Amino acid sequence: MRRYATLKLAAMLAGLGLAEPALAQVPSGCENIQKLMQERQSIVGQLNANAKAKRKMTPQQACSILGRLVGNGNTLIKFATANQDWCQIPPTFVEGMKADNEKAGAVRGQACNAVKQQAQMQRRAQQQAQQQSANPFGGADSITGGPMRVPQGAL
Repeated sequence: MRRYATLKLAAMLAGLGLAEPALAQVPSGCENIQKLMQERQSIVGQLNANAKAKRKMTPQQACSILGRLVGNGNTLIKFATANQDWCQIPPTFVEGMKADNEKAGAVRGQACNAVKQQAQMQRRAQQQAQQQSANPFGGADSITGGPMRVPQGAL
């Protein structure tokens, strides 16, 4: 999905004349979109490399990389919208970027929520471990270290 979006954006840039090395044809100030697109391609390349790798990305890594992708998309959309007429950026490019950035934002939200849930689970596990190990009064099971048990059988 991301690879298709990146190829689609690269094709749009090529149609704009922004993907070509000859910057003389690009109006002044419009070369910034090239830098933003190169940065975006680099981020998407990282995501693709991690997807192909044998080891999976952690939620922390995914949240971080997708955060950079969404930030880049926001900057790119802002620039493209502000300079649409001057740089002759087609409206379909801006619309496509907005849709792509919304999808990336949704995936980022899922990854970052997983990070938060993981942190909560770790805190709960630590609290439970502390509660189980802390028995200030000793008691019948202080020798074995287990929780206090109710006697079995008839009383």
